[in-house]
Amino acid sequence: MSAHCQCRRKRRAMSQMNVVPYIDVMLVLLVIFMVTAPMMQAGVEVDAPDAQAEALTADNQQEPLTISVDKAGHFFLDDGAEVDAAAITNYVSSQLDPKAERPIFVRADGTAEYRHLVGAMVAAQQAGAKKISLVVDSAPAPNKP
Repeated sequence: MSAHCQCRRKRRAMSQMNVVPYIDVMLVLLVIFMVTAPMMQAGVEVDAPDAQAEALTADNQQEPLTISVDKAGHFFLDDGAEVDAAAITNYVSSQLDPKAERPIFVRADGTAEYRHLVGAMVAAQQAGAKKISLVVDSAPAPNKP
């Protein structure tokens, strides 16, 4: 007999799945979503005035439309696009249901001129909106002795 055995060993096929590439893809997607999520937040930064008002209860299931007015008097829609009063009227009329019961919220900077706030409300009313509300920041309740 020879010192070297000429036996061939058969290798078994691996039945385990290599998940490392999937983990890499998931981590890349996670980073992409983390970077893009803050950019997807629509809206305009306004400093709404403080008021001691109670929150409105939603009497229907429709998402409200929001019109924002910054301190310079520029109008912005839900998606953050700057528009004029005529575009507000067109947008609101295209988004209202047949009963015109979808609520419209107007957010205005506390230093915005009153005429700009009224302009946004009139534009929504001209579109047929029946429920127009002003958005304020909640103020703390005064301390009672």
